[in-house]
Amino acid sequence: MEALNEFWLLVRGVWNEGLLGATVGQILVAVGIFAVALVVRPLFTRLVLSNLQMLTRRTRGTLDDLMVEAVSPPLRLVPVILGLYLAFRTLGMAPQYWEVLVTIVRSLVAFAIFWAIFRAITPASMMLERLNGMLGEATVQWLVKAIKAIIAFLGGAVILQMWGIEVGPLLAGLGLFGVAVALGAQDLFKNLIAGVLILVEKRFAPGEWVLVDGVVEGTVEAIGFRSTFIRRFDKAPVFVPNAKLSDNAVTNFSRMTHRRIYWKVGVRYGTDVDQLRRICGELLDYIATNDDFEYSDQVSTFVHVDAFGESSIDIMIYCFTKTTNWGAWLKVKEELACKVKETVEGAGSGFALPSRSLYLEHIPGDGPEPFVPPDGGGAARPAVRQAA
Repeated sequence: MEALNEFWLLVRGVWNEGLLGATVGQILVAVGIFAVALVVRPLFTRLVLSNLQMLTRRTRGTLDDLMVEAVSPPLRLVPVILGLYLAFRTLGMAPQYWEVLVTIVRSLVAFAIFWAIFRAITPASMMLERLNGMLGEATVQWLVKAIKAIIAFLGGAVILQMWGIEVGPLLAGLGLFGVAVALGAQDLFKNLIAGVLILVEKRFAPGEWVLVDGVVEGTVEAIGFRSTFIRRFDKAPVFVPNAKLSDNAVTNFSRMTHRRIYWKVGVRYGTDVDQLRRICGELLDYIATNDDFEYSDQVSTFVHVDAFGESSIDIMIYCFTKTTNWGAWLKVKEELACKVKETVEGAGSGFALPSRSLYLEHIPGDGPEPFVPPDGGGAARPAVRQAA
């Protein structure tokens, strides 16, 4: 009987000692409270989010709907933080341990708040759409990214401050470290500055067709802090450092006002003057009266005899189409090519083929010239004709 009493006292001792001043019973109660919080979490978030969504549906705009959708994940974290706090209070730990547990809860609260603000920036950026015309869409996207980076930094600084880590000395140390890094990362900062200049100067925007001399030609998809993502026409992605886009000449084909056609058409040398004038006149009339071509003071339009080539008389056709779309431009150019062929043949002329004429100043007789060997002092030999 005495042994049973001793065993019971042993069990009670273990039960009461527990962990860090909390009994086993308190630990089990705390675990149960936290488990209940996890179970109630879906119901809580569903109830809160459904009420918020009902309120936002009554409004006309979509901004509030997007805001509710953005802050939904941080709201789902609230029951977990509440359950964790109640569980910690149940433990009844010593003051030194209680401060640590409270700091954990405060850190989670700060994380949830800044996480919600961070996610809300994206839908809130819709209010900056008015600045797209003044700053450009890519610049506004950079601004949003910068605001997100600041919010993330502030959130981290607040949490570090809660744990007694001074942010000021840390920033000073990072400043010294940054100077050392800057000496070895000059290209990184050069690309960063070049990216800012690209956005400020509005050289191009996502979706535009550009040609960078000696680098790449394709469609801009994204302008990043260090590089720009350009997809070539064969669908291969190319990441170009912003410094190359800033230092090299960039042709932005998407901002063409018109698209040019520049041909030299060679006709036969047998074409007389009247035929040449007829061909030039009909082609110029076709361009001037066709709605697909721009015929005004905004552009230059020429159809003239340009030069006498090696095997042809060259007629220059210089004009601009109203469309800048490549597919539509090819169709207009095809119609012009058919008109050129029809006009040249209708005028009684034809297209010249590369040819070369050879003139001989002397044509030998029917047979080869006789060959007489030199006199070597011997007997005379009869003349021998050179073999043909």
